[in-house]
Amino acid sequence: QVQLVESGGGLVQPGGSLRLSCTASGFTFRTFAMRWYRQAPGNERELVAGISPAGGRTNYGDSVKGRFTISRDNPKNTVYLQMNSLKPDDTAVYYCNTHLGTDYWGQGTQVTVSS
Repeated sequence: QVQLVESGGGLVQPGGSLRLSCTASGFTFRTFAMRWYRQAPGNERELVAGISPAGGRTNYGDSVKGRFTISRDNPKNTVYLQMNSLKPDDTAVYYCNTHLGTDYWGQGTQVTVSS
């Protein structure tokens, strides 16, 4: 079955960096786009970044452009989210996502940006 497992979250000070990872299994990873979403308490889930199957095309939410970078390693079935210049507003649970006829989600990883 499809599984998405996120890791790499934690507590970081404003201006700091984190790299999230999402390891996938149960489907042919290299043929599907992957996305990162986030959800803060009281807010709707929002798209953070997306990447095409081969990694040649990416897109970002307006609030993270220029600070976050999505990438993927297809032989490792892993997608990454490098987050730099983190702000308190980036505090959220971050989810990995793919769409294979229906949406699949990981369990999420908490990112907290606070001094």
